[in-house]
Amino acid sequence: MTNRLRWSDVTPKADFLNRRQLMAGAGALAFAAPASAQVKSPFSTDAPPNSIEDITTYNNYYEFGYDKGDPARLAGALKVDPWSVVVDGLVDKPGTYDLADLMAGQTIEERIYRFRCVEAWSMVVPWNGFQLSGLLGKLGVQPGAKYVAFETLVRPEEMPGQRGGSIEWPYREGLRIDEAMNPLTLMATGLYGEPMPNQNGAPIRLVVPWKYGFKSIKAIVRISLVEAMPPTTWNMLQASEYGFYANVNPEVDHPRWSQASERVIGRGLFGGRENTLMFNGYGEQVASLYAGQDLVKDF
Repeated sequence: MTNRLRWSDVTPKADFLNRRQLMAGAGALAFAAPASAQVKSPFSTDAPPNSIEDITTYNNYYEFGYDKGDPARLAGALKVDPWSVVVDGLVDKPGTYDLADLMAGQTIEERIYRFRCVEAWSMVVPWNGFQLSGLLGKLGVQPGAKYVAFETLVRPEEMPGQRGGSIEWPYREGLRIDEAMNPLTLMATGLYGEPMPNQNGAPIRLVVPWKYGFKSIKAIVRISLVEAMPPTTWNMLQASEYGFYANVNPEVDHPRWSQASERVIGRGLFGGRENTLMFNGYGEQVASLYAGQDLVKDF
């Protein structure tokens, strides 16, 4: 028997009402995910999640601007219903799928993950979504596929950050196939038991909790199964600073700052620092993926 989670089960009523007001202002409820039971995941951290205000107002989402507040301020114009995803490459069932069809038959889980960004800050987010491995199993991965590549929506009339700047749109990301098939890897469609807010990547995004946040691509419109390592946006921009793997590793600093500790959002501007854990604390589940690799070279 599944246990359906409600916002009121985990959050004080006042915060719930504040969230409703915030998300209504952002237009984030335009997309209604298919009704499905939500089950708690054994992969969740025990850490208390950040508030909805933290999660929805402090974001990196360069399609809407470079300031952390730009996505919440500007994402309301993004239309996320209807939504389709192109699936192509080395896959048995290529095509253009409505989001509801991709989600059909998937188990929606609540997963509380620590989400860490390369700028040395972190927060804890209660995501809702389904395992990427379940989707790939449904689509049929062919033997030659070694990587999964993803692309974000390009719609500059609704995403003002795409009208200029140094990024070559669309935003691109990728995973090795064994990383994609790891049960921690999530296709997230909501948070706190509700549909995903626009500023957090509505209507569907990737969440890879042992990697830095830029790997968790938002507003996905293409999934490609490929043989060669795909190009990824930040690696294309500055390969010496942003590697393909992007595993959280306190022993490998960013060239311009230390990654040995992180500022925990929600604990004040100057307080709340914690030591960064290898693989963001998920080593038991993922360290074996990199046996024999030089994680200083393959950063």
